[in-house]
Amino acid sequence: MTLLPDSIEVFERGWLSSNNIVLHGKDEVALIDSGYVSHAPQTLALLRHSLQGRSLDRLFNTHLHSDHCGGNALLQAAYGCHTAIPVSEAAKVRDWDVDALSFKATGQQCDRFTFDATVSPGDQLVLAGLRWQALGAPGHDPHSLIFYCADEGILVSADALWENGFGVIFPELEGESGFDEARATLALIATLDIRVVIPGHGRPFADAKGALERAFSRLDYLSSEPARNAQNAVKVLLKFLLLERQRIALAEVPALLQAMPLFREANRRFLRQETPALAEWAVAQLVKADAARVDGDQLTN
Repeated sequence: MTLLPDSIEVFERGWLSSNNIVLHGKDEVALIDSGYVSHAPQTLALLRHSLQGRSLDRLFNTHLHSDHCGGNALLQAAYGCHTAIPVSEAAKVRDWDVDALSFKATGQQCDRFTFDATVSPGDQLVLAGLRWQALGAPGHDPHSLIFYCADEGILVSADALWENGFGVIFPELEGESGFDEARATLALIATLDIRVVIPGHGRPFADAKGALERAFSRLDYLSSEPARNAQNAVKVLLKFLLLERQRIALAEVPALLQAMPLFREANRRFLRQETPALAEWAVAQLVKADAARVDGDQLTN
């Protein structure tokens, strides 16, 4: 069964590199989210194959985590595409404030990019000949947006809702509110008439009701013991390092994690473990999940 109109194409990416959503309009082509920085050349190659000589006219970011905007700079250089970002991130990008942006806190890279416009919750857009509404979706990221097409029942849910869960609730790691916001976002999504969800990670899916039930259950599980959210974040942060480096000496893992402000804060607030022990645990968890392997003294992606 075909879930999406022919005008919408999804490049489903591996874990921790966001999906790219291509919207082929009669007069212009738009892209939602540009993927991880180390995957940017692949993103460009996929786009060139898809566009068949057409230009990428517009680029949107649901939020500014490095796996969703890491390809911005390369796509801007290749196409000169008009770029729109969430309105509350504008000053940070304009000044390229690495302390306020998420990249430094998570030990990530993102080539500097610019923007031409902002998108606010409630804004109406026309993409691929379809009407979309931008909705605020705080929780995973306080500034995140999702995009809803009521006419077709399509939700671009970013990291607010996956088929089996959602993204790390990052604000909670720094002592800020995030669980309540994530719950409110899920409640908002539950009010929408959804035929198909295009998540930030994973395949498009039709069972929005089932995904919401699983997401609410997981949120209950995490919020009842916030250390669980912190443990999940540690695994994600280490996996991000592997995406960038591909191979890391096991002896270097503790120092690399300790260098991340977000890791230090999450450990201080919730886990309270010695860094070497926590690093060893994170390595074991990634190996168990088939997200990494140990080759001698190396951790490999």
